Amino acid sequence: MVPPLAVDIDGTLTDGSGALDPRVFAPLRSWEAPVVVATGKAFPYPVALTHFLAVERVVVAENGGVSLVGDDLAIHGDRAGAQAVVEEYEARGYDLGWGELDLTNRWRETEVAVSRDRPVEVLREIAATQGLEVVDTGYAYHVKDPTISKGRALRSVAERLGLDVADFAAVGDSINDAHMFEEVGEAHAVGNADEHAREAADRVHDETYADGFLAALDAIRR
Repeated sequence: MVPPLAVDIDGTLTDGSGALDPRVFAPLRSWEAPVVVATGKAFPYPVALTHFLAVERVVVAENGGVSLVGDDLAIHGDRAGAQAVVEEYEARGYDLGWGELDLTNRWRETEVAVSRDRPVEVLREIAATQGLEVVDTGYAYHVKDPTISKGRALRSVAERLGLDVADFAAVGDSINDAHMFEEVGEAHAVGNADEHAREAADRVHDETYADGFLAALDAIRR
């Protein structure tokens, strides 16, 4: 028997260029327990991934702001505060860095993402005045409620599946995965993981990106 699995996308199921590594498809589809796709990306991304993998639609999105089990959708936060932060950021002369057609934020419901090539200190300053935080996932700066996390959302998903979150194994690479690692019974960081994920993981693999994910699955099976 294998445990239920929570897995990040960017930096974990991808190669070094950011593309999904096709070698992860078969192991995810054949995993003999529930799989939760848990990402910082907007809600449609993990939903689409589960659709094209033909696996059960169980996802955590927006760093824990949204979760879905089948048709049971839960919104764990509110975008209004984050939107106010970025509007003030823009009023000070900065932009979010995604161009006129901002597909990064178009479908976000609970947070706003800013490109990592934009000044972050002023963004943090504005967020703090609203009681919000800015999380650097290595792919974007996410303006969000500090009470929202992948770990909290995974607890909600586990309850809706009738499972104990401590029975899960998780694989990831970033600070947002560290919160998830603190909830599960077995946490694996891939070799390209940041310091936060490394410190929170039970095991850090030498292999990076999808190679690290596949190595983690082997270790979990054993």
